[in-house]
Amino acid sequence: MADDMVKEQIYTIPLRVIKTVPAWKRANRAITEVRAYLVRHMKVDSLQVKLDKSINERLWEKGCEKPPLSIRVRAVKFADGEVQAELAQ
Repeated sequence: MADDMVKEQIYTIPLRVIKTVPAWKRANRAITEVRAYLVRHMKVDSLQVKLDKSINERLWEKGCEKPPLSIRVRAVKFADGEVQAELAQ
Protein backbone atom coordinates (compact mmCIF):
# COMPACT_ATOMS: atom_id res chain seq x y z
CA MET A 1 0.00 0.00 0.00
CA ALA A 2 1.17 3.51 -0.76
CA ASP A 3 1.93 6.30 1.67
CA ASP A 4 -1.17 8.28 0.56
CA MET A 5 -3.29 5.95 2.68
CA VAL A 6 -5.98 7.67 4.71
CA LYS A 7 -7.67 4.89 6.64
CA GLU A 8 -7.12 1.15 7.06
CA GLN A 9 -9.63 -0.96 8.96
CA ILE A 10 -10.52 -4.61 9.45
CA TYR A 11 -14.25 -5.27 9.49
CA THR A 12 -16.22 -8.39 10.37
CA ILE A 13 -19.20 -8.11 8.06
CA PRO A 14 -22.36 -9.96 9.16
CA LEU A 15 -24.17 -11.63 6.28
CA ARG A 16 -27.19 -13.01 8.15
CA VAL A 17 -29.58 -11.11 5.89
CA ILE A 18 -28.75 -13.48 3.01
CA LYS A 19 -30.80 -16.20 4.70
CA THR A 20 -33.96 -14.23 3.79
CA VAL A 21 -33.38 -14.42 0.02
CA PRO A 22 -33.91 -17.48 -2.21
CA ALA A 23 -31.10 -20.03 -2.01
CA TRP A 24 -29.96 -19.55 -5.59
CA LYS A 25 -29.41 -15.79 -5.04
CA ARG A 26 -27.47 -15.93 -1.77
CA ALA A 27 -23.87 -15.54 -2.98
CA ASN A 28 -24.87 -12.67 -5.28
CA ARG A 29 -26.66 -10.95 -2.41
CA ALA A 30 -23.63 -11.50 -0.16
CA ILE A 31 -21.44 -9.55 -2.60
CA THR A 32 -24.03 -6.76 -2.60
CA GLU A 33 -24.12 -6.73 1.21
CA VAL A 34 -20.30 -6.57 1.51
CA ARG A 35 -20.19 -3.62 -0.88
CA ALA A 36 -23.08 -1.85 0.91
CA TYR A 37 -21.41 -2.36 4.31
CA LEU A 38 -18.17 -0.82 3.06
CA VAL A 39 -20.02 2.10 1.48
CA ARG A 40 -21.80 2.77 4.78
CA HIS A 41 -18.74 2.49 7.02
CA MET A 42 -16.08 4.05 4.79
CA LYS A 43 -18.43 6.87 3.66
CA VAL A 44 -17.81 6.59 -0.08
CA ASP A 45 -19.86 5.99 -3.22
CA SER A 46 -20.48 2.40 -4.31
CA LEU A 47 -18.49 2.93 -7.52
CA GLN A 48 -15.38 3.73 -5.46
CA VAL A 49 -15.35 0.34 -3.67
CA LYS A 50 -13.11 -2.27 -5.29
CA LEU A 51 -13.43 -5.84 -3.98
CA ASP A 52 -10.51 -8.22 -4.31
CA LYS A 53 -10.87 -11.57 -6.04
CA SER A 54 -10.23 -13.35 -2.72
CA ILE A 55 -13.51 -12.00 -1.26
CA ASN A 56 -15.45 -13.30 -4.23
CA GLU A 57 -13.77 -16.71 -4.01
CA ARG A 58 -14.52 -16.97 -0.26
CA LEU A 59 -18.21 -16.14 -0.75
CA TRP A 60 -18.60 -18.63 -3.60
CA GLU A 61 -16.43 -21.34 -1.96
CA LYS A 62 -19.34 -23.66 -1.07
CA GLY A 63 -21.47 -22.68 -4.05
CA CYS A 64 -24.21 -20.17 -4.65
CA GLU A 65 -26.59 -21.47 -1.98
CA LYS A 66 -24.25 -21.65 1.05
CA PRO A 67 -22.09 -18.56 1.52
CA PRO A 68 -20.63 -17.89 4.98
CA LEU A 69 -22.68 -16.00 7.57
CA SER A 70 -19.88 -13.50 8.19
CA ILE A 71 -16.62 -12.50 6.56
CA ARG A 72 -13.53 -10.56 7.73
CA VAL A 73 -12.39 -7.89 5.30
CA ARG A 74 -9.42 -5.51 5.36
CA ALA A 75 -10.42 -2.21 3.74
CA VAL A 76 -8.07 0.61 2.82
CA LYS A 77 -9.34 4.07 1.91
CA PHE A 78 -6.96 6.22 -0.11
CA ALA A 79 -6.74 10.00 -0.31
CA ASP A 80 -8.65 10.11 -3.61
CA GLY A 81 -11.62 8.33 -1.95
CA GLU A 82 -11.11 4.90 -3.51
CA VAL A 83 -11.58 1.92 -1.19
CA GLN A 84 -9.80 -1.37 -1.84
CA ALA A 85 -10.97 -4.39 0.12
CA GLU A 86 -9.36 -7.80 0.47
CA LEU A 87 -9.90 -10.86 2.62
CA ALA A 88 -8.34 -10.46 6.07
CA GLN A 89 -6.20 -13.29 7.38
